[in-house]
Amino acid sequence: MSGLCAGRVVVITGAGRGIGREHALAFAAEGAQVVVNDLGGATDGSGSDDSPAQQVAAEIEAMGQKAIASTDDISDWDGAARLIQLALDTFGGLDVVVNNAGILRDRMFVNMTPQEWDSVFAVHLRGTFAVSRHAADYWRARAKAGESNDARIINTSSPSGIFGNIGQANYGAAKAGIATFTVILADELARLGVTVNAIAPIARTRMTENLVGLLEDTAGGTGTAGDFDVFDPANISPLVVWLGSPESAAVTGRVFTVGGGEIGVAEPWVKGPVVSKDGRWLPAELTDVLPALVASARTNSDMAGVTRTQS
Repeated sequence: MSGLCAGRVVVITGAGRGIGREHALAFAAEGAQVVVNDLGGATDGSGSDDSPAQQVAAEIEAMGQKAIASTDDISDWDGAARLIQLALDTFGGLDVVVNNAGILRDRMFVNMTPQEWDSVFAVHLRGTFAVSRHAADYWRARAKAGESNDARIINTSSPSGIFGNIGQANYGAAKAGIATFTVILADELARLGVTVNAIAPIARTRMTENLVGLLEDTAGGTGTAGDFDVFDPANISPLVVWLGSPESAAVTGRVFTVGGGEIGVAEPWVKGPVVSKDGRWLPAELTDVLPALVASARTNSDMAGVTRTQS
């Protein structure tokens, strides 16, 4: 390996399994010191288990790199603070935060409960906010003291968040919030020497294995390309490691789609076709105007990010 992140201190949430585990191992392989955070719960957020985080930390140490496990709940404000403080106390600094932790409580909207909505938002959106906020406090204090930062926040959105997916109103809304949060935070933290980007990954994990057809629909394939496993979660990590490296200093405020060997940039909301008049519209006038306006606009994308065919 090239040592792209040699000496950098990296905090990764949800790093005990799946994509997060691969991030942790990939950062360590490039020389980083890693805080492996994972509550160890089920995919719906229930329960806890110290062993996933500890096992990944042990794997990193077996590679000859430094790591420490954390089982703090990042949706809890104080838990997120402890996580960041653990990095500072153990490794003496903080360079990269990867907000990866997440849960699923999928349900068709008409059957969704407030608890299913709130629990998903707590982990995904509040957790991303809390960890990022405590990290930003550290980098802001450094900047105020006259020290420079070369820091990174890498958030995890989803195709469900930027393109939409039936049965995931809670998950998709939280992931859409993370995408917009990324854009705003990139502007706000630039003066501190912090870049902020996000990924919308497609991979085979505990969270996607039961979503029938999702992987094939979004990646547009069968999952194999010769000996290459298109849906291996390890495919996601090279992008994240590069975004966490000093090489990525000029890239901020973007959401990247990634899966298999493909990396793309998700283009943000833009104003499409418009119609205007000199004055206020009457509701009845819009009967003829709006259908024509919608017909001239691009349709929404499907889960692969491809514009749907006009009916």
